[in-house]
Formats: sequence, C-alpha cells, structure tokens
Amino acid sequence: METWPGRAYPLGATYDGDGTNFALFSEVAEKVELCLFDDAGTETRVRLTEVDANVWHAYLPDVGPGQQYGYRVHGPFDPASGHRCDPSKLLVDPYAKALSGAIDWDPSLFDHDFDDPEVRNQDDSAAHNMRSVVINPYFDWRGDRRPGIPYSRTLIYEAHVKGLTQLHPDIPEAQRGTYAGVAHPSVIAHLKRLGVTAIELMPVHQFVQDSVLLEKGLRNYWGYNTLGFLAPHNEYSSSGDRGEQVQEFKAMVRAMHAAGIEVILDVVYNHTAEGNHLGPTLSFKGIDNEAYYRLVEDDPQYYMDYTGTGNTLNVRHPHSLQLIMDSLRYWVTEMHVDGFRFDLAASLAREFYDVDRLSSFFELVQQDPVVSQVKLIAEPWDVGPGGYQVGNFPPQWTEWNGKFRDTVRDFWRGEPATLGEFASRFTGSADLYENSARRPFASINFVTAHDGFTMRDLVSYNEKHNEANGEDGRDGESHNRSYNLGVEGPTDDPEILELRARQQRNLITTLLLSQGVPMLLHGDELGRTQEGNNNGYAQDTPLSWVHWDEADEPLIEFTARVSRLRRDHPTFRRWVFFDGRTVRRGEGDPLPDIAWLTPDGSPMDESDWQTSYARSLGVFLNGQGIRERGSRGQRIVDRNFLLYFNAHSEPVDFTLPEDEYASAWEIVLNTADGRDLTPREAGSTMPVEARSIVVLREWQEPEAEADWSPAASVRRLLEKGDAE
Repeated sequence: METWPGRAYPLGATYDGDGTNFALFSEVAEKVELCLFDDAGTETRVRLTEVDANVWHAYLPDVGPGQQYGYRVHGPFDPASGHRCDPSKLLVDPYAKALSGAIDWDPSLFDHDFDDPEVRNQDDSAAHNMRSVVINPYFDWRGDRRPGIPYSRTLIYEAHVKGLTQLHPDIPEAQRGTYAGVAHPSVIAHLKRLGVTAIELMPVHQFVQDSVLLEKGLRNYWGYNTLGFLAPHNEYSSSGDRGEQVQEFKAMVRAMHAAGIEVILDVVYNHTAEGNHLGPTLSFKGIDNEAYYRLVEDDPQYYMDYTGTGNTLNVRHPHSLQLIMDSLRYWVTEMHVDGFRFDLAASLAREFYDVDRLSSFFELVQQDPVVSQVKLIAEPWDVGPGGYQVGNFPPQWTEWNGKFRDTVRDFWRGEPATLGEFASRFTGSADLYENSARRPFASINFVTAHDGFTMRDLVSYNEKHNEANGEDGRDGESHNRSYNLGVEGPTDDPEILELRARQQRNLITTLLLSQGVPMLLHGDELGRTQEGNNNGYAQDTPLSWVHWDEADEPLIEFTARVSRLRRDHPTFRRWVFFDGRTVRRGEGDPLPDIAWLTPDGSPMDESDWQTSYARSLGVFLNGQGIRERGSRGQRIVDRNFLLYFNAHSEPVDFTLPEDEYASAWEIVLNTADGRDLTPREAGSTMPVEARSIVVLREWQEPEAEADWSPAASVRRLLEKGDAE
C-alpha cells in the first residue's frame, strides 16, 4: 500500500478529499502499526515510520471515508512499572471520529488470564474490539447559526436519546431511539411548547456496554463509560455505523438550531471504559498507559480512582489535557454543539491530589477562544476526598446546584427549619456564587435528574425500589428526601392522588420561578415513573423510557404555562442578585427589590426565620429596575409579583401587604385551584391551600380597547354629519 510521510497534526484520521492522514501519540511506543480492515475483516498492517514529538504518523492517498482501522503498539509490557503495551491487542484510536461494531468481552481483550492475573494473555483481540472509522467531514449546514441564548433566558431539558424517543408514537419505528428521533418534528414541537431553550443530552460519546451488566441481561443505559471522546455513540444512529452516525448527529443539531434550541452534551472526561488493572485493553492502556491514566505513585500497576469506575484520566499529562481540549473544540467547531455538562468535574481539577480551581484544565478552558465561549456546566463533585465542590468552580462556570435540589425537596416534604435555606436557594444561592464574581445563573437549579427518582416518584415513594437492577437493592441513594403522602407507590385513593398532582406542580413552579437556570428532567412534565427505581443506569427497558401514551396532559400544559410566565417576566430571571434587606422599613421608604413576608403581611424579622415549625412564607419581588443582558444595560420595567408558599398540611390564611406594595393583586397561578384574575385589594385576606403555591401579579387597570365595531363607524359618520 502506498504510504507518504504525512503530518503529526491533527491527531486521529483526517480525510482531505484525496486521502487520509493518520497520527497517533505514544511516548512509550517502540513501533506502531496502523491496521486497516476490509469488509470481510481482512487485516492489512502499515508500519508508521515517521515520528515527530512522540506522534507517529503517515498519509495514505488511497484511503477514504468508511475505512475501518485500529492500531497495534509495540513497547514495554511491565505493569509493575505502569507500562502495558501489547501488540496482540488491537487498539481504538483515541481521536477516532466514529467507531463501528461493539466489544464482545472475549478473554483476548484482557492482558492477563482470568484464572491467574499474573499470567499474561497474548491472544489477538482484533476480532473482538471495536474498530475506528475514517469519516467524511463534509456536511451541508445550510447556514446553521447557534441560537446564542443567554443563561438568563435558558431553560434546560435533560434528556436521553433513546429514552426520550423509543416509545414516541409519531416517530417512525426505524428512527426511535436515535439522533434522527430526537430531531423529529413532534419532539421539537413538544420542547417548544414547554419553552425549552436547550436540550442537554446524556452521554453520546461512544461508550461501552459493561460485561457485568450484560451477564445479568442488563445494559449500560446511561452511557457513563466512554471509549471514544470524538465519536458519537453508534447505537443511536438509524443510518449506520461507518460514519453515518456523524452525519445524523449533525442533522439533529441543525434541526434543533433551526427551532432555536441549543444542544448541550453531558461529557465524561474523568475516566474511560478500560477500568482498573483487571480491566480490558481497548485503547489508552495499550497506547500509553502512564500518560493517559493516574497511577498509584508507589505502585503504578494500580490506578487512582476518584470516579468509582476503576480509573481516572491523567489531567497532569499534557497529551491527556490536549485530548480533552481537542475533543471539546471538535464538538463545538465541527459538530456545532452549544455547551457541555462535565460529569464528576471535580476530578478534572485534581492536578495533584486536592481539587484545585486553578488547575491546568481550568486555565486551558479559560484561554481557549472556542471552548471558553460556550456554556460550561460542572457536576461539582466526585468520589475522592474533598470532592463536594458546589460553589467553588471558577467564574466562567455554572454548576449543578445539589443544595437547591436537597433544600426544595426538604421544604415541600415538610422538614423543619428550612425557611432560610429555601429562601437562599429560591433567590439564586448568592451565598455560593456572589463572592466569586458570578451571577444568579451560575446556579443550574434542578429538583430531579437522571440519577435518582423522577418527579412523580419523588412524591410517590419513601423508599427506593431497585430490585430490577440485580443488586438486591444495595445500589442507589437511600436518602432521597422524598415523601409518598401516605401510600408507598401506586394508589387509587383520590385524595392522595390529588396531593401528589399538587406536589408535582409545587416542585415544577419552584424550579421554574427560582432565580438561576432551571433544568427539567425529561418526562417529569408528563408524569413519568420508574416505579420507584432511583438508579436506572442499567435499565435500557420500558422502565426508564418515556411513555408518551400515558402522558399527563394537564401537567404538560401546567408546565408550559409556568414556563411562559418565566419567559414573559424578567423578574424571575434576574441578571444580578437581590440586595434588599429583610427588615422592617419606615413609612414612605422606597420598596426593596425583595421582601420576605409572614402570613400576616408584615416583613419577616430574625425570629421569624428561626421558627423551626414554620412551613409557609411569602415573598415580594419588585419588577422595577430589572437589568437584562442584551438590552444594552437599560432598566426594564416589569410587574411586581407576590408568591406565597405553603408546605403545611393545612390551609393558611395570608394577608396581602399594604398598598405601598400595590393597590391590588391578581392570581396568575395557583397550584391547587388554577388561575383567578379577579383583583384582590391590598390588606385583604387570601386562603392558600395546604401544600400549594399562589403567584400573584400586581393588578393594573386594563387599557380601554379601541372600538372597531360597525356601530362605531356609524356613530362617527353621524357625528360628522351633525358637526357639518
């Protein structure tokens, strides 16, 4: 086969219209072979003889899109010293932009004998590993433009490609569970109805099915087991896995952008699918184990594990960092995605031992002209020491706010002494983000996510029910902060069903009207249940999929209405934190931007916040002087709002504040009864039902409409005649 020297950059396989350049980094390699496979599986080996700065490379003029390939790396095999090169193992290109097939967990994928790990296994793995694929990078984007939606106007919808679409009746069967399914007009119409501005997809980087799960008849549904950081997962393609998955993914992004919806990817750069020292050799281990993984310093045959998966990517090594940054840049520039949510992001900051917000990874992101300009969302924890880092990420980042989740759950299930914490979370968690020069939108607020109960299950179960996972109920979080309202699981008691429906509306309203960026879990708006399973990671079954035919249509409409309220009123999505003080004011003083109110209508004082048995409160939000990004800094006049939260099991009478706040109010949202636009005078008493929220807007006299009736025209003519 004709071979030219080629170039050391870019890494991976790059087709230029005539041929393909191959480049692979390995500092430890002594010889590298590029392995090409035809459709019959016949392997042709091409030795790479050109090496620049530890990058092995060649250009093959006769190789184009659809070509399957892999690598064999010759070098030291000395696990005790951290080296695991083994040319008997076919290796996936870390920079592969597409992967075909699947691994079958044959023993040849491992470098040791199962019965005796000290015995080396040198069986050839080529027939059992996935294969990298050369792709055609050209795509008709048709003038695609990023929506560029500011955080303050963002509503995120966390979704799973397969789970969202597998049971959708309007999607053609061949497209269900795929990127094409996500792009289907019926899905986009649903997102638009909800007011969603960004869909956050659970892992779509190529991942691997775990052997332990397959042996139990289960599958890795969530996908947090990455093998290819530049490759879209091939099982989510309806059109093929020889590069077609790339084209289909791009078409999905293009369709979302055309609808004004951003695409955010949940990315897993903290570990790979190769596991610990007993895991398979699929790619990184055999290429340069010491460069790609954090090894135990005193005994490098073992791996540091800050992720609970067996290994941790080595963010101290420049080429591992380069892989992460090249991957991020690729997904932005070539795949047109709009942001990333980083799984276990604290592990990316462990340059040495402790989590360090000044680590090289954050510096690289800060300085990168491409990556720094998209949405960056951290899951701000890992399983290592000191791993819980909510509020501690750099200013450019936003964070999943786990404290918002916990506090809102506690408040609505009636836990004592949560008023102060609830107020802080509702107003954007200034205690976490204001001191680091961040805005309220640094808080990505959520009540439920893929990991844990769905919202319907949160109000239906006290305990997890994970029997289907095959771990005897040991897996999953045991402290869920949930409340079943009297019966565990399904019931036909209408009173309990009504309370559950109300609690779901309370949680959705609190989420969407809190300061910060709301994130809604797919299916929560239509009452999705997992039957009490709070750890559906292995449930690639109807248990975890969205059942569109069982949708709670009234709940969907309610969610859409609250979303529109948020969209139409910048009071609920402020650009700056509140600075009003919760103290009693003198007569005639200007209204603060926020005031917390007791049921009798007076501002709350210190003793009110310390009342452990209190379960209800009101808040006044001043709509004057709002600043919104994109409005050139001018102030926007919005309506004033009152919100009353009652987490008691009994109704509470609230007295509307005096007319200095507003002369009258109208109810625009009531999670117990609906909507009532009848004006209510200042100082009047208003009952708020048990476990409910009432949202009131300052009432304004309707402007008189111009009379456009035929009678008006007749009057005008007659009046004109009289005048003449």
